[in-house]
Amino acid sequence: MSHDQQLPEDPLNLESIDRQIRINELAERAKDLGVSSMGFSEDCPPQTQEDFLSSIEVFETAPISTQFEQLTKDGCELPPPDSLDDAALHAKLWEIANALAERDVYLERTDHLSDRELYEHLWHESLREEVRMLPRGSGWINHIDILGGCSEEDIQISLRYYDDEETRQHWAKDFPEDVIPPHEHPPFDRDRHLPQPPPPPLYECDDNCDESGDDDFQ
Repeated sequence: MSHDQQLPEDPLNLESIDRQIRINELAERAKDLGVSSMGFSEDCPPQTQEDFLSSIEVFETAPISTQFEQLTKDGCELPPPDSLDDAALHAKLWEIANALAERDVYLERTDHLSDRELYEHLWHESLREEVRMLPRGSGWINHIDILGGCSEEDIQISLRYYDDEETRQHWAKDFPEDVIPPHEHPPFDRDRHLPQPPPPPLYECDDNCDESGDDDFQ
């Protein structure tokens, strides 16, 4: 081999270098967005690091709006609850559940409410909350947890209808002054029929999360 003959470039090495540059750039942009720096373990694959940091940027730059506004823009009409009879309200409720799922938003813990109670809750409260409007297909999954407000009433309802015995026992141990209600089956059977989020790996956010930056990434 002559001295001036060049060795072929290793495409895998170049790809690795390019990815590391992208990771560094994403990490810097995350810092600019106010996200504290996070260290990855040595065995964390670079592709996982890049995907995660990309998801952080998507989340932090997403606009703020309400699901009510976005559903209306998508053509899903949301008439006042008292304008609908029971049959129309039932149909509208499922239209909303499916329309939310198309936006990667899923309802949770609704079985303690009748159709009308759930629609009223969504219409007056959950759909009116300002949250980040994450792009469809971004990998982020939003949850509208009807009991996500964590009020005393929410906690009691969760303990009564949704929490398993281990959770109930832990709660009794941690908060001995609280009255633990007897376990009951929820009066309605809706949750298992609602649209369900796809399996991991995806990033999740509760629509009741604090916009102060304390959101959990999974």
